[in-house]
Amino acid sequence: MLCLTYDSTSSTRLILFGFSLFIGAFFAGTLFGSNQPSVVYDLAGESRLNTSSPTLISISSNATSIDLLQLKNKVSLTYRKPSVTIPETGVDVCPLSYNEYVPCHDKSYLEGLLSSLDLSRRQELERHCPPPEKRLFCLVPPPDDYKLPIQWPISKDYVWRSNVNHAHLAEVKGGQNWVHEYQNLWWWFPGGGTHFKHGASEYIERLGNMITNDTGDLRTAGIAEVLDVGCGVASFSAYLLPLDIHTMSFAPKDGHENQIQFALERGIGAMIAGLATIQLPFPSNSFDMIHCSRCRVDWHANDGVLIKEVDRLLKPNGYFVYSAPPAYKKVKDFPIIWEKLIDLTISMCWRLIAQHVQTAIWIKENKNSCVQENSENNKLMICKDVDGSKPSWKSPLGNCVEVIDGDYVQKPAHPRSERLVAYPQNLQNIGISSNEFNQNTEFWQRQVRKYWNLMNVSDTQIRNIMDMNANYGSFAAALSTLPVWVMNVVPVTMNNTLPAIYERGLIGTYHDWCEPFSTYPRTYDLLHASHIISHYQVKDEGCLPEDLLLEMDRIVRPQGYIIIVDEEPVILRVKEIAPDFLWDIESHVLENEDGAMKAMLVCRKKFWAIHQMV
Repeated sequence: MLCLTYDSTSSTRLILFGFSLFIGAFFAGTLFGSNQPSVVYDLAGESRLNTSSPTLISISSNATSIDLLQLKNKVSLTYRKPSVTIPETGVDVCPLSYNEYVPCHDKSYLEGLLSSLDLSRRQELERHCPPPEKRLFCLVPPPDDYKLPIQWPISKDYVWRSNVNHAHLAEVKGGQNWVHEYQNLWWWFPGGGTHFKHGASEYIERLGNMITNDTGDLRTAGIAEVLDVGCGVASFSAYLLPLDIHTMSFAPKDGHENQIQFALERGIGAMIAGLATIQLPFPSNSFDMIHCSRCRVDWHANDGVLIKEVDRLLKPNGYFVYSAPPAYKKVKDFPIIWEKLIDLTISMCWRLIAQHVQTAIWIKENKNSCVQENSENNKLMICKDVDGSKPSWKSPLGNCVEVIDGDYVQKPAHPRSERLVAYPQNLQNIGISSNEFNQNTEFWQRQVRKYWNLMNVSDTQIRNIMDMNANYGSFAAALSTLPVWVMNVVPVTMNNTLPAIYERGLIGTYHDWCEPFSTYPRTYDLLHASHIISHYQVKDEGCLPEDLLLEMDRIVRPQGYIIIVDEEPVILRVKEIAPDFLWDIESHVLENEDGAMKAMLVCRKKFWAIHQMV
């Protein structure tokens, strides 16, 4: 892994070393794989694409050949109809201008909703999914000159410029060392941020010293899972990895709209989200630390309803790290904001444990008696009728504080290897025995080895993974020794197992797969879909197998993999239509958890691109 420093001489040496590494690896084909895409030849030009004018879609016949095989799909701006019918030519390809289409954060759809949204609370930053008839039903193309992503760990520091072809962040944040452009070829991430211009490593070390009174670091302080609010390009998360600290990073699609795209292209876990009027899609008491470094959230506004969401998400004795002007500047209205934050945190029974340079750190102390007393003195409201069995999905923010159950026990910070296999007490709440959990854990340890053999991939070919139906998180736990990260998704219509997943030291989110996921196109190397299609095919419009495959195609990278395990009718249907999505498919039969043989598909998305005919 490259070691980054920040003096100009070292930076120059690093760039020259990186450049020589790229050139050698590119021609050797060991770092990037084949960058020869399929080609969609637009004969009519994008201005006429709505007419479904004829196109030639071609794919290279092998990894190095420039010979092209003609395919049939047409380029057309196609919307979903009530009755989904795939043309004989295959699923249409969206026009090139839709290469960054994120359905639930689509600016053109959002513009029609603005008059009904509370803009004072930034409601426009949250998810707003169009109804099925207003969603595109065409394959999202890659941008011009898209290249197969650089593999981890090099991707932590470098990504292809053409894959995230936006210079805004580099222009406005270059002096803060977020991201720099080099020779119009790639983006370089020196590891800086707005409040850690001298590097995330120094900043992280400083936080550890502040929390432990100079006796340890964040890991020895018992921090294993972090929520990074307004994460930028997620360098904070990247530099926590050597401490074995996993981070759920999020930021809205706003003026810095491509920050999450940068993070995922780097191979760092992140998702699009805004904190405004609804709860974040994570369980209560999940994070050891919540971090805000100039995250552009007005924690003091609206009676502190947003910082009360932080209180919900923090574990007892968890930390809130706040690096922002009110913590250190005495100009403008910053002192007033700081005073409001102090009052709010005192009312929630937090304690300010450190304030140094530009950062303040609070601890959420486990004091139910304090919360009860402050409630009786009308300093805060206690949330009533909290149902911990329900997922926090589209739930309105509460201007209240949750009281932790009396039987909550603060567990000592065990190594992640132990947490991954320890029986989560949260599963007991939903009737899952330790025996069921142990059998599930052992099954996935065996199963993932079979998956890797079937895909025939090296350890570095896959970095970003999503488990679309994560269950207890055992699929992710079995991958813990590989250089990957896993977004564990718990569907809101299934058992609420996400608290158990966090208890295992993993990260994840709630989601409803009748809606698109909050991520950019081409952001995952592997999707694992276990019994997700059969679960949703009896649901409402927008949940058909065709809808789910379209969303999988949108978020998986070119030449990425989709593993589908499901009932036989679903497998047959997917085998029938997968080629229409420009997927290659292989059928296999593997033993399932009950010992029965189960059909499965290993699908691979072709690498294709649109080019206009001259």
